[in-house]
Amino acid sequence: MIRIALAQMEVVPGRPDLNSAAMLAMIDEARAKKVEIVVFPEMAVPGYLLGDTWEQQAFLRDCEEYGRRIVAASRGLCVMFGNVGLDWAKRGDDGRVRKYNAFFVAQDGELLGGDHFPYPFRIKSLQPNYREFDDSRHFYSLRKLALDLGRQPAELLRPVAVTIGGRKVNIGCILCEDGWSDDYGLKPVSALKNNGAELIVNISSSPFTLGKNNKRNRVFSKEAQENGIPLAYVNNVGLQNNGKTVYTFDGFSTVYDGCGRIVAFCPPFAPAMMTVDLDLDISGENLAPVTTVPDDQGIPIVFQTLRYGTAKFLDQVGLKKVVIGVSGGIDSALAAALYTNILGPSNVLLVNLPSVYNSATTKNLAEELAKNLGCLYAVVPIQDAVDFTVNQFRQTEIVNMRDGSSSRLTVTPFMTENIQARDRSARVLAGLAAAFGGGFTCNANKSELTVGYATLYGDQAGFLAALADLWKHQVYAVAGYINDVVYGCEVIPASVFRLVPSAELSPEQAVDEGKGDPLVYPYHDYLFRSFMEWWDRATPEDILAWYAAGELEAKLGCENGLVARLFPSAAEFIADLEKWWRLYTGLAVAKRIQAPPVLAVSRRAYGFDHREAQNGPHFTAAYHKLKEKLLGATR
Repeated sequence: MIRIALAQMEVVPGRPDLNSAAMLAMIDEARAKKVEIVVFPEMAVPGYLLGDTWEQQAFLRDCEEYGRRIVAASRGLCVMFGNVGLDWAKRGDDGRVRKYNAFFVAQDGELLGGDHFPYPFRIKSLQPNYREFDDSRHFYSLRKLALDLGRQPAELLRPVAVTIGGRKVNIGCILCEDGWSDDYGLKPVSALKNNGAELIVNISSSPFTLGKNNKRNRVFSKEAQENGIPLAYVNNVGLQNNGKTVYTFDGFSTVYDGCGRIVAFCPPFAPAMMTVDLDLDISGENLAPVTTVPDDQGIPIVFQTLRYGTAKFLDQVGLKKVVIGVSGGIDSALAAALYTNILGPSNVLLVNLPSVYNSATTKNLAEELAKNLGCLYAVVPIQDAVDFTVNQFRQTEIVNMRDGSSSRLTVTPFMTENIQARDRSARVLAGLAAAFGGGFTCNANKSELTVGYATLYGDQAGFLAALADLWKHQVYAVAGYINDVVYGCEVIPASVFRLVPSAELSPEQAVDEGKGDPLVYPYHDYLFRSFMEWWDRATPEDILAWYAAGELEAKLGCENGLVARLFPSAAEFIADLEKWWRLYTGLAVAKRIQAPPVLAVSRRAYGFDHREAQNGPHFTAAYHKLKEKLLGATR
């Protein structure tokens, strides 16, 4: 029987001083609980998503120094933790000092595992290089090391021998992706089992996305069961980012017995130290299986992630007050309720910014929302400023300096719409935020961000796009959850849910006449999701092929029969498809590059999680052929 503590700590990216201090405190706590092994997450000392901070040698030396302090604190127990491993005598593929994403095992002030391995630490074998992950840019993998040494990677996957109560225990030490080996030729867990491991410990720094833990439980349970060996997974909590995408880390550290059953787990989104007494002689089956494991697919976990991530981000950047432009619509209403729940009503200033196009309906709803939340509230009309700007542009003389001729600009209604949006954000909200001593929010949702249905430097501005990884139907669902569960009353007025979504920037968007956005969210949410979130991304070629086969709704997951109601002819369907694809791969890319950081919730969020270049729209040869066939058939 060994007593193991899973130290689910909050890791602060780029702060080895703070992280090591937290680790030392948890080591003392573990020692007081008579723990024999305490396990910390991957990259617990430096943090994980650090960008090119990994290229600073002073930072690397600092990580080494704080790592030595953790090793020195391991008297009387075994400490397992993640840190950067360095070989100052060798170079990585980038010509810089060779760095490893490393797993350290220390006991009684000494590092273990160097007796039959090139280093006194273990190395990550499988380095993810998809989505937000960029491990190969900075770290040398075990697979590369094996190639250097002329050996097979499986030969190097040797357990670390730890002496517990006079008994030698062989522990297989793996890092995060090493446990997700289905799509790799190398299977680290199986290799370690074959090399004598009695227990697998997976230290991770794994960001939360919807459904990740459900899948992880299936994958890790299967590995434990197939190898007949218990597995302990330790993940961190907190917030880290790669510049353009902000990730929450949910922890959810879990222990699986040799039958693959979950026997213990830490609560998500909270620091914790969970102690488990594990009998390795019977593969951990001394512990009763957990009967209920939290689901991570529904709206409750979406709200929990939004609240946790937004609160952590505000704390990281030092913002204690926010200004939110409230239009009377659902997006700004959700943002107002979310930030008020985090900061309290006295630290949230809601501002309605009407022009001549804003209806009494939406203005009244904005005021009702502010009353329900008890926030500070202001009305700042923008029409005079917009008229001034439009007239100034029209009256400004444009001189051709080559021949002395002059002309004046024409300001179209569409340009006036954008002037309104920019006046609201770049002038009013930014200025009010400075005066209020805070920042102003971006309330854009994922559907809008996908096709650029937001004004650059206007409603796409702000310090954080907290809702920009939610499709419109998710915005409605989270708003309903906030009313029903979080506040337990109707803080977001019921009429907001029934209101047609509209930017209210022209007579063509008059909500009282039922006129609104050009997006039909019950269809376009699902179309855009196939472009952006699917592992194998859909293109117009795929969409048109499914349309022709009569299986589009089934493929996308939207309401059956919806496409035929929206688009009576193939020509109308194709025109709509091409319109949005051109925007998604065209101007919207430029807008997204300049958008605020996005708080990630889904399997793929905009920002560095979705790497894109400004290449412009393209339609494949097969698409053109199918389009010609469909249109020819209707002539």
